[in-house]
Amino acid sequence: MSAKKTRKPGGITSTGKLAIGIIVFAILAGLYFGFQDKITEAAGNAKSGDAIKIGVVTWPGYGAGQYMNNGFVANTECRFFTEYEIQVEFQVLDDFLASRKAFENGDVDLLWCTAEALPTEMGQNGTMVMQAPKFLFQADWSRGGDAIVGRQGIETVSDLRGKTIAVAEGTPSHSFLIELLKTNSMTLEDIDAQFVADAIQAANLFKQQAVDGAVVWSPDDIDCVNKVHGAKILSSTKSATHIIADGFIAKEDYINANREKLKKLYEGWMVGAMELNSNKNGARQKTAKILADKFQMKESDALASMDNVRYATHGDNLDFFGLGNSKAVTGDALYSKMAGVYSSLGNVQNPLAWREASDMSIVKEAKLTGAGHNAEAKKEFGKITEKVKSKKAFSSKKITINFPVASSTLSGDAKYTITKEFVDIANTYQGARIRIEGNTDDTGNKTMNVKLSTRRAQSVKNYLVKEHGIDVNRIIVIGNGPKHAIDDGVSGSNQAYRSTDFQLIN
Repeated sequence: MSAKKTRKPGGITSTGKLAIGIIVFAILAGLYFGFQDKITEAAGNAKSGDAIKIGVVTWPGYGAGQYMNNGFVANTECRFFTEYEIQVEFQVLDDFLASRKAFENGDVDLLWCTAEALPTEMGQNGTMVMQAPKFLFQADWSRGGDAIVGRQGIETVSDLRGKTIAVAEGTPSHSFLIELLKTNSMTLEDIDAQFVADAIQAANLFKQQAVDGAVVWSPDDIDCVNKVHGAKILSSTKSATHIIADGFIAKEDYINANREKLKKLYEGWMVGAMELNSNKNGARQKTAKILADKFQMKESDALASMDNVRYATHGDNLDFFGLGNSKAVTGDALYSKMAGVYSSLGNVQNPLAWREASDMSIVKEAKLTGAGHNAEAKKEFGKITEKVKSKKAFSSKKITINFPVASSTLSGDAKYTITKEFVDIANTYQGARIRIEGNTDDTGNKTMNVKLSTRRAQSVKNYLVKEHGIDVNRIIVIGNGPKHAIDDGVSGSNQAYRSTDFQLIN
């Protein structure tokens, strides 16, 4: 009698185990090969020209994207691919006209621009209005990347009056010069502007000592000072922190056809900006190597150039598009202001309004949270010391504010004048202290006039702090009384000396 086969309760036969094993293997193999197919497909897309092509210039401000891309060439090893399943290719287009031609022809999908100079291209005599491009997102703020240098004997921007200044017309350099002159109660008519093709040519003319001053890019500012005896940097965007905003434009039809890809690009770029700002996992050193290899420069120089940039976060972009909660400088304010300036200079006619020249949808729809994505905090200023009070100003703007006799109370008209003539300057130069100097003419008691001028300057400070949220420690108050009138030998009643001087100091 043969032995009876038995099965333990709940047990599985060897045949069953084999069947289950085959099924599990098939599932795992399917998942594996499916994932490999996905990688192969994406890699094939990169090779077939599906990469987002971005036109940039030799500038570290785009480093967040190049960091996430692990270089300039589309590849499948970078984080744009592994984390966001997109490919990105960067093309360096330093020649302005060539870059615009590449954009027009579709050789690049996104193209570098700066918000304040963009109006020169967005009007009747602009270069791109027929293509209906849109400012898509901000990449950075220049924080020292643009500067103005002066020859020996020129100590401040006001000393440029009547001097020959090399500057690239219709570019960020042009915008920077206009703003600098405005802070010194000057315009382009007060200087002899020699327009050149780009900031590199401006620097070369200065080093040849063919001009008195030049608006240049970093590190050419240092090179100019080193090669021209007695030259100095008069001002830079380290102080003018909110004037040159680098970003990207794209054609409207490209945005509509590639919205999901652009969302991924933006979110990945913002992660890169967050990591560069905090130097997470040595992000700055990694980016410096990428830039050094591409731009043929020392890694130390590339790293130093990155210090001239504020990499714009998602919070910065929300503020830039007016979607945040702060009183930050918006793209609309910056673009619209310069559209008016460039229109008056004849650089453009009937420029598009900001709402027609921008598309905030990608920024608005992004879901990025965490402290690293917050907007940049305002600079904190330390206690005002006697040394700080006496520092030399790099700019001075005279504003006439009419007070009632023997009064320091600001009228509604006076407040309007301060807001119109100075608040924009204060917001543009957020890295600089403000010195408010009250003045009187040489009538009446000198001691009383000094006290009165101090009270008047203090009332202006109180207004800026209360109504415009300017840091109280940023503002220095000085009462000159009739000092300037006496120094100039002007006695008696004279409205020209009953003014308030707004000075900026580093």
